[in-house]
Amino acid sequence: MLRVPVSLPIDGLYRATGRSVLRLLAALACALEVAGCAVGPDFTPPAAPQVRLSLVGTKGQSPAYVEGLAIPQRWWELFHCPALNAVVARAIAANPDLAAARAALRMADANLAAARGGLFPQVEASAGASRQRPSAAQAGPAGSTTPYSVSSGQLSVSYALDVFGGGRRRVESAAAQAEAQYFEVEAAYLTLTSKIALAAITEASLRDQIRAAGTSVSVGRDVLQILKRQTDLSEATRVDVSAQDVALSQFEQSLQSLKKRLALGRNQLAAFGGGLAGEGLSEEFEFSCLRLPRELPLALPSQIVRNRPDVRAAEAHVHAATAEVGVALANRLPQFSITASGGVNAVAAALAASPAALFWSLAGSASQVLFDGMTLAEKQRAAEAGLDRAVALYRGTVVSAFQNVADVLQGMEADRKALRVTQRGLAAAKVNLDLTRKLLAQRLANSVQVLNAQQLFAQASAAHAEAKAALHGDVVMLFQALGGGWADATGANAEWTAHVSSEPERAARAQSSAAAMAQ
Repeated sequence: MLRVPVSLPIDGLYRATGRSVLRLLAALACALEVAGCAVGPDFTPPAAPQVRLSLVGTKGQSPAYVEGLAIPQRWWELFHCPALNAVVARAIAANPDLAAARAALRMADANLAAARGGLFPQVEASAGASRQRPSAAQAGPAGSTTPYSVSSGQLSVSYALDVFGGGRRRVESAAAQAEAQYFEVEAAYLTLTSKIALAAITEASLRDQIRAAGTSVSVGRDVLQILKRQTDLSEATRVDVSAQDVALSQFEQSLQSLKKRLALGRNQLAAFGGGLAGEGLSEEFEFSCLRLPRELPLALPSQIVRNRPDVRAAEAHVHAATAEVGVALANRLPQFSITASGGVNAVAAALAASPAALFWSLAGSASQVLFDGMTLAEKQRAAEAGLDRAVALYRGTVVSAFQNVADVLQGMEADRKALRVTQRGLAAAKVNLDLTRKLLAQRLANSVQVLNAQQLFAQASAAHAEAKAALHGDVVMLFQALGGGWADATGANAEWTAHVSSEPERAARAQSSAAAMAQ
């Protein structure tokens, strides 16, 4: 690396001389910069896997899959639930984890800007003045002890020449790290909104189960009264009454357990929105509000690896690790420096315009580390190992992403069938319970039949509510598995692409700007 500190007089008589020195140094800097190259490997984005996700037996299903369908940025609005939209909006504005992720992105952007600053000249100005009176011993026999003033002025410009591209690689690495942090923020958005949607679906399922449990409790109480009357008439036994009383207590216990889960879930929703559990939550969620979308996206492999924030973050980490190899290699190459300095130092202000007050110096040097205990070599090996690690982690992230998508698609098909089965089972259990109650009232059914009918209805109701929640949750998980809607037509992806445009171009513009400043 070449470092050029330039010290120039601040007096107007020597500005022309200072500009000449700057032009000379800027020309030399540009010449060396053009001649230099960025050592180390260049990053190439990994190619998308050549596979195809396929589904069997999905024709005529609802929701239907549409290949290549764009996911809107506000994908949760596809459920057409105002309560869900309100909670998500509140969470995006006030969630602490999301605020921390955004702050981390601002830190990464600031670090990137700081790294780019190393490509520009560093300008410093200094001035000083002092008043002195020598002693008689210092002045000597013929000297004067009259007080005098000393003034100086200096303008210093230092410029690091990136001969082998180490500085540019550092900026490239910082840009990749900022890019990774951007995708971490997108992942935080996607995770938060998905958790809220899943919590809302869970609440809707719990409310269905609470209603069914309440029905079981009400039916159980009616049956208990019927059995007690029949016992008084010697048409039933105390064993029948005790068995029904036990069943009723189980139904009541299940109801209280569901209410507890509902309260805890609502506390969690309030926390997602950045609020406190004691403040409560005005929104309530029912399946009547959470409607399934009519169409769902079936993404291509190339879309999955470009749309998922975790895959893009892993790719950015590979990019940063690639640049770090170039930094480590550049550090092992010769280091050059050219220094030029000039300034004014005068005993009196009137002498500052005199050529006798001008001083300058020009020097050059080259250095190469001959032995450092293999420190730089080992740092390069460490950077290369870091690159291998980043590549392996990227491959693992892609494998997990495709497994995630495949699992969700297969789970959704199973949950479709399960929902149809539970719908049929719930209808049959309801008919069975109603008929058994009537038969019991007519003394044509015994307590065992009634207990079985109640248990079947309770199980069928819970299974149906859970199946509805599973299918709704699958839709949320599909949106999450496909990366949400951050890369849709709203321009979020394009905005970031412009934000972290080609670092070599930025470096070239920085060098050109530095030369223009010197002219």
